[in-house]
Amino acid sequence: MSAALRAGAVFAVVIAVWQAIVWFGDITPFILPGPGRVAVELWENAPMLGHHALITGGEVVAGIALGALLGGITALSLVASPGMAKFSLPVLVFSQSIPFFALAPILVLWFGFGMASKIVMALLIIYFPVTSAFYDGLKRTDPGLLDLARVMGATPRAVLWRLRVPAAMPAFASGLRLAAVYAPIGAVIGEWTGGASGGLGYLMHLANGRAKVDLMFAAIFVLSLFTVALYAAISRLGVAMEAYAAGKLREN
Repeated sequence: MSAALRAGAVFAVVIAVWQAIVWFGDITPFILPGPGRVAVELWENAPMLGHHALITGGEVVAGIALGALLGGITALSLVASPGMAKFSLPVLVFSQSIPFFALAPILVLWFGFGMASKIVMALLIIYFPVTSAFYDGLKRTDPGLLDLARVMGATPRAVLWRLRVPAAMPAFASGLRLAAVYAPIGAVIGEWTGGASGGLGYLMHLANGRAKVDLMFAAIFVLSLFTVALYAAISRLGVAMEAYAAGKLREN
């Protein structure tokens, strides 16, 4: 309840500052519409905004699911094979120097104009943060626990699944929280540049081309609301994962 109240207070302050800028700056709605005009667009175009939000939401959720799966598998592979990690980690770091915005047309060429190219874009943006966070967590397992496991004759596989993975769950959860913030960006970039026929990014691009600034701000607001809700949901999932992992560590 207190967190909701704080969020509501921050939101009210932002709206008040926004409205003050519009009033005292005498800014034309074509440049910056006031919150009232955006609220009207939200009300009048709620079904359309909801339709496009569902499309973007599906792309984001699918991208996070695939990115978490591939990132987790990659991190486990790197820990299980230190030799492979020496060659793979520099490649992963180098891949982050590639501007993902420029990859969108290539992804469309490979995966088509549908949701697949947008899902892949979201996946690519979150893949490295999830992999890096989980890998660091796996590498930072308490040395005392690892020494105790070796003294008791535990196999490397048992050490990985019974000690390293549960101990790395908080780091993995942190990577998923980052994914909740970055994945919508990837999906929207894909919709902007990937010839989409639906989604909030597509709607923003369409509204901007038709000089419907009010509608564009309404789409941005819906995307922000969705991102906050997604972050809150994944944060709760992360807390549950951390509690489960702590219980497993105590059992083991």
